[in-house]
Amino acid sequence: MPQEALSDIQRRIIELEVEHRDLDAVIDTLSADPGVEVFWLSRLKKRKLHLKDQILLLKMRLIPDIPA
Repeated sequence: MPQEALSDIQRRIIELEVEHRDLDAVIDTLSADPGVEVFWLSRLKKRKLHLKDQILLLKMRLIPDIPA
């Protein structure tokens, strides 16, 4: 894989990790509020899980294939 593509993947991973951390902070804050709507909290948690999956997939792309 070309170095430029690797840099793009690494940059995207960092962006997703920042968004994941931000969502985590928002979820923690909203969870402390008893008046928060459960539907929106659930949507944020699903988005956070989706980001985690995307990060994992991109990290897997960085691991070179090992010939059998």
